Amino acid sequence: MSEKPTPAASSPRLRVAPSPTGDPHVGTAYMSLFNLAFARQQGGRFLLRIEDTDRARFQADSEQQVYDTLHWLGLTWDEGPDVGGPFAPYRQSERLDTYKPYVEQLLADGHAYHCYCSGERLTQMREVQQKTKQPTGYDRLCYGKTREERAELPGFSEKDPVVRMLIPEDPPLTFDDLIRGTVSAPRPDDQVILKADGFPTYHLAVVVDDHEMGITHVVRGEEWISSTPKHVLLYQWLGLEPPKFAHMPLLRNTDKSKISKRKNPAARLTWFREEGYLPEALVNFLALLAYPPILEEDGTEREVFTFREFSDGFDWKKVNPVGPIFDLKKLDWLNGVYIRELGLGDFTSRLLPFLERDEVISSNPSLGELGRLKAVAELIQTRIAHLSEASVLVRPFFVADDALEIAEDARGQLKDDAGQVLDAALAALGDIDDHGAGVLGTDSGWNAAAIEATLRDAIVEGLGIKPKFAFGPLRTAVSGARISPPLFESMEILGKTSTLTRLQALRDSL
Repeated sequence: MSEKPTPAASSPRLRVAPSPTGDPHVGTAYMSLFNLAFARQQGGRFLLRIEDTDRARFQADSEQQVYDTLHWLGLTWDEGPDVGGPFAPYRQSERLDTYKPYVEQLLADGHAYHCYCSGERLTQMREVQQKTKQPTGYDRLCYGKTREERAELPGFSEKDPVVRMLIPEDPPLTFDDLIRGTVSAPRPDDQVILKADGFPTYHLAVVVDDHEMGITHVVRGEEWISSTPKHVLLYQWLGLEPPKFAHMPLLRNTDKSKISKRKNPAARLTWFREEGYLPEALVNFLALLAYPPILEEDGTEREVFTFREFSDGFDWKKVNPVGPIFDLKKLDWLNGVYIRELGLGDFTSRLLPFLERDEVISSNPSLGELGRLKAVAELIQTRIAHLSEASVLVRPFFVADDALEIAEDARGQLKDDAGQVLDAALAALGDIDDHGAGVLGTDSGWNAAAIEATLRDAIVEGLGIKPKFAFGPLRTAVSGARISPPLFESMEILGKTSTLTRLQALRDSL
């Protein structure tokens, strides 16, 4: 029915088709990853199609969030609503005229019929079926009746009728799956394929759009296995070549339940960005959920790999059909690995949005602030698992000395000798010359090595306090917290004046 040419069968075409009904689900990225990996390996095309026929749950800003989050992950598409393509439009609400001829053909061939039942009547029907333990499904009250004949019976709706499939007595219930082999599905009921508002349901739209856009492989979650017989029937009735199917395992919470945005914040794709996960780490993690690690030549397994490595060796037979547990501890570990592998400049730049969000630095930092931030970033790169954890560690370096707040837990752990330790540190550090030396004036006696040597001599040796306990009061004074970046390097970055000012401030408060 389409006048557009069908792409060559030798060129795989895959798609992801999210619905704009709120924050994008992490499953959208999961499906996009596996679709894209196969498409890139095979030199095919990857499409993004927006399935916005559910007008009751439609949210206007959700589509842009899909674009933003998938771009953030590097899961980019070749055709879509925002980039166009030869099979536009790629937004279902703009394709309503496309579906009408297919519905008319199904009605004319006797494979579909009009249904005039009201919502109240359908609800009552289901309640009776459930109470009497009958199979749930439409009872075909409207089948074979004209509008006038149906209007004489109870539960008639004056609205435009919906269109239902007429499922035969012996529908095809098995199909071949690239991941699962031969799959059996339950018998479907007479599914609505065109709603009263003129919008198609998912079942008709997905078949028509996949055909019109030349989709060769349909990769989707296993929850759609039960719907596949409906789709196979529609392909047969319409005389269309069906695609190959691959049903991915569902992502599950630790209690084995399906991961959902209502119960788990990690189901929201935007959550990972807010929490400071690196996109490379999340992509790696999503791949590992349903795919084995890279097998090295020596037989060892490697869990850290790039999208390119994943795509190059991709094989549907390796996908594990068992629903994986969404283990955030594993993701945290991976994220830490990726953070530590970043170049210092890259790591520093990735911190900026979080530091701006938390008002640690301004949106337009000076060169001096950026220089200080880079020095601090080097200290904390091995100490965080999320980029969002940086703010609490970086803040002490960008706050005025008299505005530094001492956390209650940090103050509470100070021992009786804290004043003695601070007095010894103030006296010893005051003798270090912090004037610049060297050709550029960048060399100074105020450096981490000199600071450490001086403090160890004054406190560990001079006061006889064990190193494990010697520097707690100094850490509290300098950072205001129990946990902070390395102490001596922090003092070097802060400079002599700020360091002494903070030590004295804590001493005065004891």
